[in-house]
Amino acid sequence: MVGWLLVGMMSIFLNCGGNEQSLVFTIAGIPDQNSTELARRYQEFTNYLSQTLQQEVKYVPTVNYSATVTGFRQGEIHMAWFGGLTGVMARMDDPNALAIAQRPADEKFHSVFIINQNVSVDKGDLSKLKGITFTFGDELSTSGHLMPRHFLLEAGLNPDEDFASQPSYSGSHDKTWKLVESGAFDGGVLNENVWRSAVDLGKVDVSKVQVFYKSPPYHDYNWTIRGDLDETFGLGFTQNVKNALMDLDNNNSEILKMFSTDSFVATKNSNYDVIESIAVSVGIIEQ
Repeated sequence: MVGWLLVGMMSIFLNCGGNEQSLVFTIAGIPDQNSTELARRYQEFTNYLSQTLQQEVKYVPTVNYSATVTGFRQGEIHMAWFGGLTGVMARMDDPNALAIAQRPADEKFHSVFIINQNVSVDKGDLSKLKGITFTFGDELSTSGHLMPRHFLLEAGLNPDEDFASQPSYSGSHDKTWKLVESGAFDGGVLNENVWRSAVDLGKVDVSKVQVFYKSPPYHDYNWTIRGDLDETFGLGFTQNVKNALMDLDNNNSEILKMFSTDSFVATKNSNYDVIESIAVSVGIIEQ
């Protein structure tokens, strides 16, 4: 009987130890671009984090912005590259979650409104977009929907009433410029970084589509991490992750390039208070 108990206790001990060894730090990012580019970005990044943290790290692809927030809320995703709005939503679901890092450009981010060259409107005046067909990005995109909607309303144009039809939602920034370039929509709005990159790489036919208006600046993308990870992975783990992000430099230029930056800098939850306030005012977030 004693021998049986000892064997049982040893089995429990080994199983518990095995579970500790099998802990995986999961990361994700809102799918704001095509899946091939995202997979390449996060493969490089997870390899870096695994080596730096001495911890198994796994990238979890998500089908849309909402699914990324849901995965974070349910604990299936420990850290995610969110936009300003989705970051706010994720932290509302986990009050102890922290926005820990952003790119320098995210302190003063911009949306660009683009228009098909066949449409004749005066540049720089959002009110002139009244009566055209228009596409946003994802409904939960900060730069592709929330802030553009806010700026349109400030200009006196109600997106739900003043376009030729109800606005469309392309789902991602790269789809937005392609739809406007093709003439499927007269105009659209997207992340400035995605637009610049597409133009620089020669992907955009600038004889068919051009920038109509560049928005005022606002805080946007950020790495947000769950608030319970020191309990899960050990004391100091959250700080170690933050340090790993801050330590990315020229030796990791390929990773940084895929995030359209040359570094990450510290951020904090309060930087996104304005985003939350605007989301409430336009009815995307309920309080």
